[in-house]
Amino acid sequence: MKSAELSDVRLSGPALPTGRGEFSNGVLRALRGRPDRKRPLPSDRAAEEADPYGEDLHLALYLCYELHYRGFQGVDPTWEWDPTLLGLRAGLERRFLDALRMDTEAQPHSADEAFAGILVEPVDGSGLSHFLRDEGELWQLREYAAQRSLYHLKEADPHAWVIPRLRGRAKAAMVAVEFDEYGGGEADRMHSRLFADLMRDLGLDSAYGRYVNTATAEMLASVNLMSMFGLHRALRGALVGHFAAVEVTSSPSSRRLAQAMRRADAGEAAVHFYAEHVEADAVHEQVVRRDVVGGLLEDEPWLERDVAFGIKATDLLEGRLATKTLAAWHDGASSLRTPL
Repeated sequence: MKSAELSDVRLSGPALPTGRGEFSNGVLRALRGRPDRKRPLPSDRAAEEADPYGEDLHLALYLCYELHYRGFQGVDPTWEWDPTLLGLRAGLERRFLDALRMDTEAQPHSADEAFAGILVEPVDGSGLSHFLRDEGELWQLREYAAQRSLYHLKEADPHAWVIPRLRGRAKAAMVAVEFDEYGGGEADRMHSRLFADLMRDLGLDSAYGRYVNTATAEMLASVNLMSMFGLHRALRGALVGHFAAVEVTSSPSSRRLAQAMRRADAGEAAVHFYAEHVEADAVHEQVVRRDVVGGLLEDEPWLERDVAFGIKATDLLEGRLATKTLAAWHDGASSLRTPL
């Protein structure tokens, strides 16, 4: 790669965030230099003692994963496949993955049983979207959008990793759903673009990666989950389970969030983003369950436990995010690391 081209790539991503501990600071020190003149990274064995859901581990993982998306300003793009950095990432992933498997082990291992846990909503729901619909104030909607921007500004990208790992009916259906997520070929209708419009309605900065420093460990973990599943062929079943869980739960929660945005007079684009998902994801749910999951398990039935694991891990991390966020809001405090 010529130096001019390298310079252009280095300026294409967001600025590096602030570190939160040994691992994230170690990755940041490395990324500020060159792969051929690297500074020592923390040992991947040290990750065995790290908090698997903690701030430091998840910011470090997020930094590693973002090298596969847009990268960072001033960071040499060849870090993406640096063996030493990949070794550290593997240690952090093992710690995270082991904790997820342990914390979901007691739950069902069949896909149908895992789906049963998320297909029927409780009458007296108390999740984030219920709270925002019934009680949410504009400042809370802004916090919610700022955190979710870590995913929605790259919506569908993590799930696209699985496409070359599928075949036949599962692949065709996955591509069809992703095509909708990318606006059916129209840039202005891409869901990531619609979310950027929502952010501007809420008076937020819609720049990619702008709110990483304010995001909690729980939000980073949720985004890291899909990147981890997507980047590992061995976890393709878990990625499909995760994707199915998102599509199954999206339509009803999006309806509540559209109502919340409308009640708060958040703006036309803010309402439209969630209204668009109400209809689109109701259709996607059927396609994903019948053809993506069904097609995958028809081709590779031995992946059923992985599909169930993906569903359960998604539900676990979304629950942790909701608990942390609602606890702060009920106390009248910001749910972010640093208030907007």
